[in-house]
Amino acid sequence: MGADSRPDRRLVVAGHGPAAHRLVEAVRERDAAGTWTITVIGEEPRTAYDRVALTTHLEGADLAYPAHDGTVTVRTGERVTGIDRAARTVATSAGRAVPYDALVLATGSSPFVPPVEGADLPGVFVYRTIDDLDAIRAYARGRATGAVVGGGLLGLEAARAIQGLGLRSGVVEVAPWLMPRQLDEGGGAMLRRHIEALGMAVHAGTPMRALEAGEDGSVRRVVLADGAVLDAEVVVFSAGIRPRDELARGCGLPVGERGGIVVDASCRTEDPAVFAIGECALVGGAVYGLVGPCFSMAEVVADRLLSPASTAVFEGADMSTKLKLMGVDVASFGDPFAGPGQGALGVTYTDPVAGVYKRLVVSDDARTLLGGVLVGDAESYGTLRAHVGGGLPAAPEQMLFGGTEAAGGDLPGATVICSCNNVTAEGIRCAVAECSLTDVAGVKDRTRAGTSCGSCVPLVKRILDAELTAAGIEVSTAICEHFDYSRAELFDIVRAGRVASFTQLVQEHGTGRGCDICKPAVASILASLGNGHILEGEQAALQDTNDHFLANLQKNGTYSVVPRVPGGEITPERLIVIGEVARDFGLYTKITGGQRIDLFGARVEQLPEIWRRLVEAGFESGHAYGKALRTVKSCVGSTWCRYGVQDSAAMAIRLEMRYRGLRAPHKLKSAVSGCARECAEAQSKDFGVIATENGWNLYLAGNGGMRPRHADLFATDLTDDELITCIDRFLMFYIRTADRLQRTASWLESLDGGLDYLREVIVDDRLGICADLDDAMARHVASYSDEWRDTLDDPERLRRFVSFVNAPQTPDPSIAFEVERDQIKPLPLEVKR
Repeated sequence: MGADSRPDRRLVVAGHGPAAHRLVEAVRERDAAGTWTITVIGEEPRTAYDRVALTTHLEGADLAYPAHDGTVTVRTGERVTGIDRAARTVATSAGRAVPYDALVLATGSSPFVPPVEGADLPGVFVYRTIDDLDAIRAYARGRATGAVVGGGLLGLEAARAIQGLGLRSGVVEVAPWLMPRQLDEGGGAMLRRHIEALGMAVHAGTPMRALEAGEDGSVRRVVLADGAVLDAEVVVFSAGIRPRDELARGCGLPVGERGGIVVDASCRTEDPAVFAIGECALVGGAVYGLVGPCFSMAEVVADRLLSPASTAVFEGADMSTKLKLMGVDVASFGDPFAGPGQGALGVTYTDPVAGVYKRLVVSDDARTLLGGVLVGDAESYGTLRAHVGGGLPAAPEQMLFGGTEAAGGDLPGATVICSCNNVTAEGIRCAVAECSLTDVAGVKDRTRAGTSCGSCVPLVKRILDAELTAAGIEVSTAICEHFDYSRAELFDIVRAGRVASFTQLVQEHGTGRGCDICKPAVASILASLGNGHILEGEQAALQDTNDHFLANLQKNGTYSVVPRVPGGEITPERLIVIGEVARDFGLYTKITGGQRIDLFGARVEQLPEIWRRLVEAGFESGHAYGKALRTVKSCVGSTWCRYGVQDSAAMAIRLEMRYRGLRAPHKLKSAVSGCARECAEAQSKDFGVIATENGWNLYLAGNGGMRPRHADLFATDLTDDELITCIDRFLMFYIRTADRLQRTASWLESLDGGLDYLREVIVDDRLGICADLDDAMARHVASYSDEWRDTLDDPERLRRFVSFVNAPQTPDPSIAFEVERDQIKPLPLEVKR
């Protein structure tokens, strides 16, 4: 069944998860004639969102997919309750009868809860939707222990989430090892070592017998079949899924013996007007739970709906996966379980000290790569997965240890580069050629490669570079049209040539007068090298809006004031000063996620007077406006906390006072946790520190934001001085070599050799620059001076802090506020007008 000449054919989609969203977008993109009007009916109270990143909802991430537009009606909070195949209508929970010409069932799956005693007790949850996570978070408040039943991918994500809520967390898995669908026994064992090192108990190979209640009737214990008992005030089931096939059963469509709506290779049921995609579909005898296969099914159905002649079929799926789980790289590709009985051999490397396990499965003649498992180090995942089913470009042991990264042009065209979106190497090459693409962002937009899990982006970049090189197009690293150099190259020019100003730099090494790209970048370089106050002389003209006034510009033209509060530690006297300043200047007051106090609503002419009072009370600039160190967050550590093993607050203060004012290509955030419970969230920071019984573990290159990344474990059990030295060198090497506005996370990913190379540079001194890096940081520490104190002492610098040059004391009349929750907030623009 496909499109015909009749306009306004009615497509109804039951369910609004990722597969349904992809289907609707695919139909909209290809249906230029407007053949189909689309109605999507989803039972959740919100539109489709990224379930792959579900755990990040607890960290404040926005998971929503972009809203559909065009001829799409989305009904949230409404469920399809029945199908009348003869009349071609669906009934909904809102009492509607919705007609269709084509119906796509995308109802997904439901969590499997084993039939054990106590599964219905208060405090027992499943882990599937945003509402589930919200309920778990609300219930967990004030409780101390939790357990997750299920040691698969989603179960371990749930365990991380439980631990992140401040509960001691444990995992119960009936299989002998963790992630049994993706990892072999050795990989599962190594992953267990990593997880237990984070303070999480793992019980594998033992079924659960029952859940027991406490005196208040809510769950309190997990009892295992071997008699072991786990304390758990919160229990989360993540032990597998069951296809949501009740609609098919209700209207007589065939379902599998173990569930799932039976469909053919075109994802069509035995009713030619009804399709099924995603986790509810049983295709080729299998139900697929990964996002990649679900998206592929959606693409097949979109083709079938829009072209009567379409021969699109679902041909199975690449079940490879790569993720960072609790800070540990885990990857599985091809067939990781094949053995001698299947004509396969295994090549294994294990390093229990570094926590690394690697196994390649090759044909018995060692010429063909069949699959593999990587735990603790997955740098070679992209290249290895691309060669599955093909000849090995090097000996297996060489493949295990890198150094054989394939050039993008060497990969066969049929090689699947992005398994989430089923994008091949040839698809990327065609897009680059046909659309004249020159950057990864363009490739993502055109092909969707790299837009889901992101693990394929390095390989996408190599293919892009290879295509541009083959076409004779040089891939420029110039920062802008005024300089033929990258930011790192400009840094070296300024440092080696002792360039003291932008004018000197552009005259000697560039062209023109500069722009809003190169000027702030050069200003940052000059500041990093200690070339004077950022508002001094020509430097002031180079700054962007925030640095120009040493404050963050807000949406209504006012500014925010953020004094430094090292480690979040503050005396009552200083708290009173902040309160008095906020009251006297009528500012909105907010405690930030970085353990500081942000004061909003200051007019530009008020900034000096506000800061004068703060400086007199001993405060200094918190550099919230600059590409510099923002905060070093901390817990209270061993001083107060019964779990603390080191004085995290003292270390956080030491780090913040050492690196304050350090200008960098991008903002820098840090945190110090006093134990493995990780209350300070150190693993999401550019450099994070976690206390151990023997010292400190250092994590590097993490970040939150639109593309969150857990930091990598760089070194363990460091002394105080060793920790400081490593961070000193890391920061200075990053500042020297990173691109403009490049976070430490993407910078580390771009380093050839990654974390191992970084370790060679700043620990082993491979480049012979460690002494220079040490000296550079020593100069920064010795030369630090508070920017606001210096500004207040300089009448010339103060002259810039006026709303109107010709009326210095006149407030900007366009700034207006209203009161909400006893504090000011900007008036909406329509009210001002």
